[in-house]
Amino acid sequence: MAILETSIEKVPKISKKIVPQLKHLGIRTIRDLLFYFPFRYEDFPEPTPIGTIAADEVVTVHGKIKRISSFRTARKHVALTNAVIEDDTGAIKAVWFNQPFLTHNLKTGDKVSISGKIVRGPEGPCFQNPAYERLPPTTYPPKARLATGGKLQAKETIHTGRLVPMYPETEGISSRWLRFLIKSFLDQRQSISDPLPEETRARHTLPEVKDAIRAIHFPDTREEAEDAKRRFAFEKILFLQLRALHERARLKQHRAPAITLSVPLLKEFVGSLSFDLTDAQRRSIWEIVKDISKSRPMNRLLEGDVGSGKTVVAAAAALLTAKSGFHAAFMAPTEILAEQHFQTLKKILTPFRLKIGILTGSAKQSDDAHHIVVGTHAIIQKNVRFSNLGLVVVDEQHRFGVEQRARLATRRAETSHRDSSQIAVGSIPHFLSMTATPIPRTLALALYSDLDISLLDEMPKSRKEVITQIVAPGKRQETYECIRKEVRKGRQAFVVCPRIEIGDQKLEFGKMEQKRLMFAEVKAVTEEYKKMREVIFPDLKVAMLHGKMKSKEKEKIMGQFRGKKIDVLVSTSVIEVGVDIPNATIMMIEGAERFGLATLHQFRGRVGRGEEQSYCFLFPTEDGMVTRRLEAVVEAKTGFELAEKDLAIRGPGDIFGTNQSGYFGEDDIRYLADVKFIHEIRREVADIIKKSPDLNEFPELRKKLAEFERAVHLE
Repeated sequence: MAILETSIEKVPKISKKIVPQLKHLGIRTIRDLLFYFPFRYEDFPEPTPIGTIAADEVVTVHGKIKRISSFRTARKHVALTNAVIEDDTGAIKAVWFNQPFLTHNLKTGDKVSISGKIVRGPEGPCFQNPAYERLPPTTYPPKARLATGGKLQAKETIHTGRLVPMYPETEGISSRWLRFLIKSFLDQRQSISDPLPEETRARHTLPEVKDAIRAIHFPDTREEAEDAKRRFAFEKILFLQLRALHERARLKQHRAPAITLSVPLLKEFVGSLSFDLTDAQRRSIWEIVKDISKSRPMNRLLEGDVGSGKTVVAAAAALLTAKSGFHAAFMAPTEILAEQHFQTLKKILTPFRLKIGILTGSAKQSDDAHHIVVGTHAIIQKNVRFSNLGLVVVDEQHRFGVEQRARLATRRAETSHRDSSQIAVGSIPHFLSMTATPIPRTLALALYSDLDISLLDEMPKSRKEVITQIVAPGKRQETYECIRKEVRKGRQAFVVCPRIEIGDQKLEFGKMEQKRLMFAEVKAVTEEYKKMREVIFPDLKVAMLHGKMKSKEKEKIMGQFRGKKIDVLVSTSVIEVGVDIPNATIMMIEGAERFGLATLHQFRGRVGRGEEQSYCFLFPTEDGMVTRRLEAVVEAKTGFELAEKDLAIRGPGDIFGTNQSGYFGEDDIRYLADVKFIHEIRREVADIIKKSPDLNEFPELRKKLAEFERAVHLE
C-alpha cells in the first residue's frame, strides 16, 4: 500500500524535469500511474520468419541486428537510422526517421523484436519507422516454464508482437515511456483492494480489479481488454449513482425556507411579459415553484436549448422568493453573462419593484441591500453574506467546481437580520442549476441522478431556425458578400477565431503553458481583427473582443455592439455562453472543426434570437477539412439532437468539454450510451443500499466512495 501512494517525485526512474508533465496527465503517485489507462491498442501480430514476409503486411519479427548506423540526408538534413535484422530464414532492413539516438539504444548483435508495416523500398521490402525493443537472451528460466506446463506466463514483449497500449500523451511523455514505467510497477496491483463486492462482480461477470488492471494495460486478447474496460466503466457509473443517493440522503437532513406559492403573483408575472411563454416554460415554472414551496431543499436541473428561455423561468422562482422575504442569488460563469442576466432580470421584474444588484470582479454592490443579486464567482467570496438566502440559481452549472457550488448552497447568515428568524437551523437554500448543454437521457441518468430535471424542449414560436452551412475554401468571398449584405440591412455579425493549439496539444499545463495559450489566442484574434478590418470589411465597423481585455473594456465593447455601433465583432470563444444580441444574424466560425459540437451549438445560439432570419457559417481550415462532426451540426435542428449525434460520433470536442469529462475516458462513452447497462447499474446500487444503507457491510466500497466524493469534480 505504501508503495502505491509513493509520490512520482520520489520514483528513481522518473526525472524531476518531467514531473510537471506527469501531473498534468493526473499522475501524482504510483497508484495514479496504474490507473492511467490506454485509449487504444496497436495490434501487432505474433513473430513471423523474415523469409516469409511480403510488402504491405503488418508483421513482427524476432532477430539479431546485423548492422546499424545513422546519418543525415544531404538536402533536408533529416536524420536516418538504418538497421539490418536477420534470423535463420533471412534478413530485412528497418529505417527510422529523426531518431538518431537509436544507435545508442540498439547495437550490432542485439536480439530485437520489430513490429510495423512492410513497405516497398528501393532495395526490396523494409520496415519504416517500426516499433522496436530489445529482447533478453532468456525471457523465462526453464524452471518457470516447467511450473506452468511449458507455457509462458505472459508475453515477453510490451512494445511489439502483441496488443500494444497507446496512452493520451503530452509534451515529453510518450506511450512507449509510459508502457515501460507501468510495466515496472504492474506487480504493485496485487495490493489494491477491490471496492466492488464479490457478489456484484459475480452477478455482472466483472474481473477482479488486479486482473482488470493487468488486462487493460497488457491484454493478451481484445476480449480481455474489453472485459477490463467494461469493469471500470461499471465501477465509475456505480460510484456516480452511489454519490447521487448520498446527496439525496444528505439533503433530507436539511430544511429549506418554504417559499409562498402565490398563483395570483405568478399570473401577474406571466401577464406582464411582452411575449408568450411556451408550454415547456409553463410546465418548468410550475415544477420549480412547487418544489420551493416545500421545506425540503430543491435540487433541480433546468435543461434547455440555447434560446429556450431559461432565465425567464428562473426569474419567476426568484420573484416568489423575494416577495416571500428571502434573497435570491444568480451565479454566472463570466462577467458578460452576469451583466446580461442583470439587465434581463431588471427588465422583466421592473413592474414588481424589486431591488436587483450585480456583484462581479468589476461591479460590486452590497448583497443584503438587494432582493436579487447577480454575480460571478465574486458571490462566493468570504466577505459576501446573505442573511436569509432562499434560492440559488447557477447558470451553466457544469462550469463551476463542486466546492464552489457547495460553498454557495450551504452559506448561512453570519450577520443579524430582522427576517433571519425565518431561516431554520440547519437550513440551506433551494438550488436550481441551469444548462444550455442538452444532455442525452442516458447521460442524465448517469450524471445527474441527484437532481430532479425540468426540460425546456421547445423553442419560442417567434424563433426561426438558423440556417447552417459549411463553407468550402472557394466560397469564402461569396460568404463575405452575404455578410456585407446583411450588415447593410442593419444587421450585425460575429466572427469567432479558431481554437488555439500549442505544439499540437489541445490541453495546456501549468501557468507558463496557460500564458502561452492566452498570448497565442490574443495574437490570433488580433491578426483576424486586422484582416477583417483592413482587407475583408474595410467599409464596415469592426471591433475585437478577447479574454485578456480588462472587464471595463469588455463591457464597453459589448455595450457598443448591443447599441449597434459595431457591425462585426471578432472574438475568441468568450462569446460562447449567454451573449444575447437580437440584432446579430450572422455567426462565422473560423477553424470550425477545432471546436466540440456543444461549443459550435453554443456559438450558433448567439444568433437567431430576433425575428430576422439568421445564418451560421462554418469555415474549416484551409485544407477544407469537413468532418462528420461539422456535418452533424448542419443536420441537427436542436441541441438535444446534436447531443445524441455527439455521443454517437464521439469526436475530440465532447458534450461537456475536455475538462468536464476527465472522469470518463473515450472508452466509457459507449457504456454511457447503453440504456440497458445504466439501468443494470442502477438496480445494483439499489440492491446494495437496501442491504446496507450506510455501506458498513461493504467497507472497501464505503472507503472508495469517500475518496471519490473528495476527488471527482463533475463541473
